[in-house]
Amino acid sequence: MKSYATYKSVQIPWLKEIPTDWNLDRIGLHFIERKTKVSDKDFQPLSVTKKGILPQLSTVAKSKDADNRKLVVASDFVINSRSDRRGSSGVSPINGSVSLINIVLTPRDVIPKWSHYLFRSHAFIEEYYRNGRGIVADLWTTRYSEMRGIFIPIPSREEQDQIVRFLDWKVSEVNRFIKQKRREIALLTELMNTRIKGAVFGGLNSSAGTKDSGIHWVGNIPDHWVPKVLFEVVAEQSNSNKTVHNQNLLSLSYGKIVNKDINTTEGLLPASCDTYQVVDDGNIVLRLTDLQNDKRSLRVGIATQTGIITSAYTCLKTRSNDVLPHYLYLLLHSYDICKVFYSMGGGVRQSIGYGEIKRMPLPVPPTDEQQKIIDYCYALRADTDKMISELKCEIALITEYRTRMISDVITGKVDVRDIEVPDIASEYISEDVAEDESLDEEGITDENEEVQEDADD
Repeated sequence: MKSYATYKSVQIPWLKEIPTDWNLDRIGLHFIERKTKVSDKDFQPLSVTKKGILPQLSTVAKSKDADNRKLVVASDFVINSRSDRRGSSGVSPINGSVSLINIVLTPRDVIPKWSHYLFRSHAFIEEYYRNGRGIVADLWTTRYSEMRGIFIPIPSREEQDQIVRFLDWKVSEVNRFIKQKRREIALLTELMNTRIKGAVFGGLNSSAGTKDSGIHWVGNIPDHWVPKVLFEVVAEQSNSNKTVHNQNLLSLSYGKIVNKDINTTEGLLPASCDTYQVVDDGNIVLRLTDLQNDKRSLRVGIATQTGIITSAYTCLKTRSNDVLPHYLYLLLHSYDICKVFYSMGGGVRQSIGYGEIKRMPLPVPPTDEQQKIIDYCYALRADTDKMISELKCEIALITEYRTRMISDVITGKVDVRDIEVPDIASEYISEDVAEDESLDEEGITDENEEVQEDADD
């Protein structure tokens, strides 16, 4: 791609020059704010996300002010005005309603999809929130009275159309690439989980004699394995942090127990960590909350250090050397993959505890065999994690390319007027369709796990 032949200096905070034939105007000259108040009973509730404007999920907590929302008409641009929702915006493909915190703009004389690309570009997002104001350093609001005065580059409508067609083409190519890489991650993860389940449910010796375990999700187990129930091999541990005052904050994130910054401003933390529980190296931690609303999260982790974690979680410790902690973790992790815990919730129950799972049946091999299974499973995980890491690097690089390409094209750094764009599907394409989806090690989109932990706290 090439640059334009000539440029002119504009010297605005977020842009230094634009093509000579482009105009520079304030947003207010090309958009009208839509402020019509409606009810979500009459107009479908929409969510303003980093992936664009989407129908609101049925599981989202509804506002008490459902009759006091803003009307959105298809092709309107909607942006969340709060700085903690940075990047949440897009052109709406449908009619609906959004909360009052959002700004709704109707294009007057520009192509809606062109504004979608412009207003979602990194440079504009930074400029938009730079114009906001508030009383908290890391949380403020940009109102339309401030947004309407921001200068933006305006090419001709013919050029806007070519820019949109070019970006739709290239962005769709990038998204297809990312989706393919995500499918590869999911397949690798599925294969790894299948092999781990095979090892912890049936051992590593495929020629060994077998017997019925009596556990329908496990099936047959080796003849010499002993069926037990959970309370025979573990006890519940509930050590309060009230007198210990441990400051090593841990979090169950995507099936792993990880460190969390106790001074973070992200998410919700209690005023005091005295309400947390202390966990030790080798403890198994289970999140048995929100069972019916959230059926995607990974709910089992093993602690590898002493620290504190929310007391809403169930903490288990092994009773004897007959069961190795890491074997028990792999076994319960496989139960989690089989979605065993959800059925234990029963009906509409959202949470269960140790009392509901303590009679859960387990297949228990001899400890030397447990260790071999542990070594096999962790080696398999290491190999799979390495391959997945390489795929995620590819995704990160192509995502960075997409962001830079959109920014360069939409601000006139490169000229796409003479590029022949092949015919592509005309449906609405969001450039974030494949961006920023958190894939846990199971290959499952799992965006609410840490948010749920905050809620549990």
